Amino acid sequence: MLLSLTSGYILSLTLILAIGAQNAFVLRQGLRREHVFWVCLTCGLSDAALITVGVAGIGALSAAAPWFESLMRYGGATFLIWYGAQNALSAWRGGSVLVTDGKAAQSLHKAILTLLALTWLNPHVYLDTVVLIGSISAQYPDRLAFGIGAALASVSFFFALGYGARLLSPIFARPGSWRILDAVIAATMWAIAAKLLLM
Repeated sequence: MLLSLTSGYILSLTLILAIGAQNAFVLRQGLRREHVFWVCLTCGLSDAALITVGVAGIGALSAAAPWFESLMRYGGATFLIWYGAQNALSAWRGGSVLVTDGKAAQSLHKAILTLLALTWLNPHVYLDTVVLIGSISAQYPDRLAFGIGAALASVSFFFALGYGARLLSPIFARPGSWRILDAVIAATMWAIAAKLLLM
């Protein structure tokens, strides 16, 4: 059981470490200290749900419904292009600074909806959680423990990222730092969208 749990944790952590749409959004919310708990919880629970589906053996959805992959790919790419454009515009305009006085610039409702779109419209999330983790879990004697380990890795990573972002607060007290971050996020979103469209 411990081997399965540890293996699931390590695999999930290695898959999630690369900067992606979710990570960039959580980092931004953590730096701004806006709805960090709810953003991290939403990411963790979303990944845990997808991992559960994969470990339960329902990763064959794309084989049963070939149109599902295309829908997710083009829908996800469209959203990522739009989201990247928003960040590019923010980088172009500049002037953002780190707000720490407790006044949220973005409502919780809007933050969660954006995050859900970044998560559930991203085909790579399905490939990593449902397909990859689901198929690898079949190689372990205790699939449940493997899935629990993978879900724990996701939850712990997002909370570490969201709350650990505060350590970077002094850097992001300067508008120039936000322009760079927004530009990096925009480039990342567009790179992911391009990869989806060229698959």
